[in-house]
Amino acid sequence: MSELALLKLGGSLITDKTQPYTPRLEVMDDLARQIKSALQARPDLRLIIGHGAGSFGHVPARAYRTRDGLPPRATPLTHRERDESEGNYWKGFAEVWYQASALNWLVTQALHKAGISALSLSPASSVIASNGQVMIWEMTPLQMALSAGIVPVIHGDVVFDEVRGGTILSTEDLFSHLTHALRPDRILLAGLEEGVWADFPARTKKIERITPASFDEVSAGVGKAAGADVTGGMESKVRQMLELVQTSPGLTVQIFSGAEAGSLARALSGELVGTLVTA
Repeated sequence: MSELALLKLGGSLITDKTQPYTPRLEVMDDLARQIKSALQARPDLRLIIGHGAGSFGHVPARAYRTRDGLPPRATPLTHRERDESEGNYWKGFAEVWYQASALNWLVTQALHKAGISALSLSPASSVIASNGQVMIWEMTPLQMALSAGIVPVIHGDVVFDEVRGGTILSTEDLFSHLTHALRPDRILLAGLEEGVWADFPARTKKIERITPASFDEVSAGVGKAAGADVTGGMESKVRQMLELVQTSPGLTVQIFSGAEAGSLARALSGELVGTLVTA
């Protein structure tokens, strides 16, 4: 029986989020080789890859506060740091798209170098949001790619929004919609951290398993994001994944370090690495 998995390559893994516009090309190449190995070992594995914007998209996104919304249909905003002219913020919208797309090209290039038939599908051209939530997603190309044995590649991106004018959807936002539409078996979130820590940033107590019942006990120590990140840190990701496992019977989520040698290949093969999120 075939298995469908959603894999995120975190922005902190594939870029240096403390240094603007700094890709980790060798890391991308290694991850791509591990993915290729896993796909060869598991012909039944269907994969959708998503990746974060890292130090590319998050830099202009923070400067222009793009996720909050844009004129003329933006909700009232109070913490604008730049001038309020409409053109300025739409310029930022386009800049976020450009930088996220530049990183996406590097990721897709690494996948092709490893021999993976990968196809980039930009959310900016297929998704319409409503107040920060996916409202419409033309998913036919993605579904046809899966049927053809192609690996779709999506990423955190700007999208037009009926309420905010425009916004940014994270990879987790996109995975949330895909989970309800496609019913994947697993979600794998590969970042820098070995898992979810109960005492971040001390990192001495890794949580082996998180459930909706147990999360409140440890949430205070889970922590936020390091470096530029406009879509939330670890706590936000865990909460989003908990919502998904509660509404999707059988779904499991693994949060783990993609920087550890061979960890991604092991996770794709079905081995439990990092922290498991279940209902």
